[in-house]
Amino acid sequence: MMVHIDNGHASSTPGKCSPYSANKVLPALNFYEYKSNREIAEVLRQKLESKGFKVNMVCPEIDEDIKLTVRAKRANDMKNENYSMEHIFISIHSNACGKGAEWNSTRGWSAWTTKGQNNSDKLADCLYDAAEEILPKHQMTIRKDMSDGDRDYEENFTVIYSANMPAVLTENLFFTNVTDTAFLLSAEGKEAIAKIHLQGIMKFVDKYLI
Repeated sequence: MMVHIDNGHASSTPGKCSPYSANKVLPALNFYEYKSNREIAEVLRQKLESKGFKVNMVCPEIDEDIKLTVRAKRANDMKNENYSMEHIFISIHSNACGKGAEWNSTRGWSAWTTKGQNNSDKLADCLYDAAEEILPKHQMTIRKDMSDGDRDYEENFTVIYSANMPAVLTENLFFTNVTDTAFLLSAEGKEAIAKIHLQGIMKFVDKYLI
């Protein structure tokens, strides 16, 4: 199994930071999404490799915001080169509410797939199982959309729509919420978010690929 990890955005992506980062207030909650995404992705990479998974870090660049289609193509090309293996794609993000300029009460973890039912929904379901086991222990909340019978949200986001494999985009809490942001900035938070992904991926493999 090869896991393709996409860490969203770059240092050059405008606006992807907490209100404190933008307003230069209380630097203890100085949050930049590109940085957090990469830190979580690195913890996840180490965990996956320790379990014997192959890992492809889709976007190692820090300052250049690589196009979404290019990110997906990198994963697809690696899949074609390793056609005898199973492949999945995970895009790691954090969420924001409104224009991101003010703190607000909206919070929670969620996972997104493309529209319609496919193996991506099965992967998302396993990630939700892991999130529901892990996050309540840290007083973190989970967001769900049950309108189509499962918990994940659906939107044809380019990066997962273009990936030729089961693909899920995770929104790992809100960096426009003080409680969520403090957790994301902590070592405990990064460990918990990475563990959700590891546990969800392992369950998907055990349930659907073995």
